[in-house]
Amino acid sequence: MRGDIDVRKLWWVGPLTIVAANLAVLAVRVVAFATLDLSPEFPPLTYVGLALFTTVLVGIGVLLFAVVARRALTPIRTYRRIALVALLFSLVPDVFLVGSGPGATWPAAIVLMVMHVAAWLPTMLILTNRALVDSRRGYSPRR
Repeated sequence: MRGDIDVRKLWWVGPLTIVAANLAVLAVRVVAFATLDLSPEFPPLTYVGLALFTTVLVGIGVLLFAVVARRALTPIRTYRRIALVALLFSLVPDVFLVGSGPGATWPAAIVLMVMHVAAWLPTMLILTNRALVDSRRGYSPRR
């Protein structure tokens, strides 16, 4: 399967992934602040903090996808596994934030965890979508 992924397409798929992940994370923030009693001064939940971390970390995910696409025999399956493990590990620090400062409550930590999933989901759906990254025209999964 190596070679099925056109890494040149990442020049537009990568930024699309970053924008989609940021929109998903910000949507979670809007809903969370509308429904929960969260501190707007809790640094991980500020707009700037969320946009910065989402952009940088999803950007790293896009670069990792490019590396996996070039080196793995089954790049999409391999990347999905790596990304799932990364998602699970990314949830751990949120637990340790609880009680570490003003606004660091369990609801805030859970919102951060939901935001991790909100960034992960469009990243998976976009980067591993063969219609967007496959190098062959007319790709059919039945082939």
